[in-house]
Amino acid sequence: MVTRTEWLDAGLELLATEGAPALTIERLTDQLGVTKGSYYHHFGSAGGFKTALLEYFEVQYTTRLIDAIQQENAKPRAKLEHLLRLVLADPDSAALEIAVRAWALQDPDVRAAQERVDEARTAYLKELCRGLGADGDPDRFAQLLYLILIGAEQVLPPIGRAELREIYDLTLRLID
Repeated sequence: MVTRTEWLDAGLELLATEGAPALTIERLTDQLGVTKGSYYHHFGSAGGFKTALLEYFEVQYTTRLIDAIQQENAKPRAKLEHLLRLVLADPDSAALEIAVRAWALQDPDVRAAQERVDEARTAYLKELCRGLGADGDPDRFAQLLYLILIGAEQVLPPIGRAELREIYDLTLRLID
């Protein structure tokens, strides 16, 4: 039997590789090699699956990372640098982020989830940046860091993770 997490992982993979229109019960059951009964057992409906998928995305790509950094007994700069390493460690996350943002343009539920994710991420970055004690506006600096990531995911050809790391290193030198 396929677990709820396996369904959600398959959904995120399909979303990242083929976009929201591919998130059909038929595509998911084919990908997992199971019947529709398992899908309905875990989610009840397509709406239930979408809600669960968006919550899972939020936890895996936002809450989990913030919680991991918050557990550290480190200064804000070290936490910020570790957060950047975690974000840049997943080479496949950019495709998923692009797919969710594209879906958010078409679906108000997805838009609300994307807004929660963006708000949580920028709020945490602001918290870290306020602790840096640098000159300038820490909230704007936090926004700049986030916009660099979002912009890097959107340009074509894509900016590689190593190059993005160099851009972040350059940006962080602004506060030294």
